[in-house]
Amino acid sequence: MRITIVDSDNESFEQEQEVADRHGLELTRHRAVTEQETIEAARGADGILVQYAPLTAAVMDALPDLRVIGRYGVGVDTVDVPAATARGIAVCNVPDYGVQDVSDHAIALTMSVVRGTAQLDRLVRAGEYGLVPVKPLHRVSSLRFGVVGLGRIGAATAVKARALGFTVVGSDPMLEVGARTADGIEVVEFEDVLATCDVISLHVPLMESTHHLIGEDALARMKPGAVLVNTCRGGVVDTQAVARAPQDGRLKGAGLDVFEEEPAPADSPLLDCPSAVLTPHASWYSEESYAELKRRVAEEVAAVARGERPREVLNPEVLGGA
Repeated sequence: MRITIVDSDNESFEQEQEVADRHGLELTRHRAVTEQETIEAARGADGILVQYAPLTAAVMDALPDLRVIGRYGVGVDTVDVPAATARGIAVCNVPDYGVQDVSDHAIALTMSVVRGTAQLDRLVRAGEYGLVPVKPLHRVSSLRFGVVGLGRIGAATAVKARALGFTVVGSDPMLEVGARTADGIEVVEFEDVLATCDVISLHVPLMESTHHLIGEDALARMKPGAVLVNTCRGGVVDTQAVARAPQDGRLKGAGLDVFEEEPAPADSPLLDCPSAVLTPHASWYSEESYAELKRRVAEEVAAVARGERPREVLNPEVLGGA
């Protein structure tokens, strides 16, 4: 049986190779970008490990031996999951590998904007001393922190924000408004988060209903001078609208780790926004999360290839009684 890494920007593959060797599986590696390159890379493979390459219905139809797709990460927006389900192909991910890392990063971005540290650093390096460009600053205990999406990462972010002194609320369409999460976070309407929160941190998957969730309309309903933080998916935010918002006072600033186009293009308007703190889709990373992600996604794919049930599968119905 063969597992193929069709694309990945990982620097090494020791964890994947160790899993393959332990289970007696052949492991091959490629750098596919297009559908046709993906087909050529995975021809004859029982399982695929994928990062960015397109796993479309056409690709799956060209790979009749394919039994399982493993996505490096949480999101599976490059994988046509319904098409995979219709063809009996399991789709696995690693939804909890970076919970602590992404939530840490969300808090780091929050504090960088709320306290103006990144902007002040740039000013000092330019020979400017003074607080005027970042005023007003407010103490954390006076601020309301809203989490949009109270899954694993959103919940962890909420707990960490509360520990810092923020008043924390969250919204999630899967939770009842007025209830409290297991961690004691009050669940409110999304509109309440927009209208009342000084910081809004996004933790939702990218899908049709969340594409440009934060655009002109949402920004117009937000509390003036709020801070926006995005560590989930770039497409959840309308880049043009958010880049304009600090200029007219609708946002104090933004902490963004993900972008609609990655890498962020050289002409992105966000690069000209002094109160934006930008990082290169780095929130998932720590040495620990990196090793865990690679090992676990390989384990998931190896399990299905061997006729076993994986730990995480998005369409378990295709496995039957496995």
